[in-house]
Amino acid sequence: MPKRQKVERQLNLVICLLSTRQFVSADYIRRNVGGYYENASSDEAFFRMFERDKADLRDLGIPLITGPTSGFGESEDGYRIDRERYELPDIHLESDEAAAVALATALWDSSEVAAIAQSAALKLRAAGIDVSADQEWEVSPAAAGRGAGDERVLRTLLEASQRRRSVEMVYQRPGAQPAVRRLEPWGVVTHRGRWYVVGHDRDRGERRTFRLARITEVAPVGSDGAFTVDAEPGSLRDLVAESVDTAFREEAGRARIWVAADRAAGLRRFASATEPMTFDGEPGDRLTVDYDSTPVLVRTILGAGSDAVVLEPAGLRDAVVAALDELVVRS
Repeated sequence: MPKRQKVERQLNLVICLLSTRQFVSADYIRRNVGGYYENASSDEAFFRMFERDKADLRDLGIPLITGPTSGFGESEDGYRIDRERYELPDIHLESDEAAAVALATALWDSSEVAAIAQSAALKLRAAGIDVSADQEWEVSPAAAGRGAGDERVLRTLLEASQRRRSVEMVYQRPGAQPAVRRLEPWGVVTHRGRWYVVGHDRDRGERRTFRLARITEVAPVGSDGAFTVDAEPGSLRDLVAESVDTAFREEAGRARIWVAADRAAGLRRFASATEPMTFDGEPGDRLTVDYDSTPVLVRTILGAGSDAVVLEPAGLRDAVVAALDELVVRS
């Protein structure tokens, strides 16, 4: 008999014996359980098949018990599954165990098991279990798959940081040539939806933070336990936030941006002054925008698409062009 039919029959038997609080007879099973009642075999063949199925279930650890059936007339042996021994107890996870579940969910976000991982995490949360990796692993599952870059890079860096093993990686900054960097990775964290690795840069001789989406290649080098983490436990996310915020912090600047007539509402909200201006034969306005963060203003300009053109300063214009080039590469 094909294995599939056997598995289906045994599964039907389990469902039947779980759904009853009374002991059910072999005759009842033969007449009502799928896989048995369609089989027109002899009594002897049925009982041989039924005995094999019972033995298989018990070998699988299913607590199949025997007792007298109830009802009118003479009683006979019946069967059911002990639900208390069969059902799993309430799940209680320690904080590090819950963090491990969340980390697995994050790592599997872009793989073929993503749906299974997310479903498992959802069920655990529904049961009142806080499945979060924020504190223990410095990883936010909600940010998984966004800004993580190549999943192989993420896995390699996580393993290297756990084993305290140095890595060599190819880092690609926008508008610059790829460069090989040597890093002692302290850990991988998320910040504002993007993934970063923070550690000791052997070439620069100081702590550095690298965005994972800009790492194209990475390979472990040297032996395990080659370095120690020069940071307080649980502080990696704060270090990354400080590094990223410092990189984005600038002196206050003033930009002149042309926008098409009645368009680019987001930019117009930032403007401190507006005056009519025709650009390349198209009517619009010249906005004066005071800013202290180029990345924020660049994203707002990109959101306006072709309805916005940076007139000055040149540095802001170059940043917009570099961001557009990066978008083209990703697409």
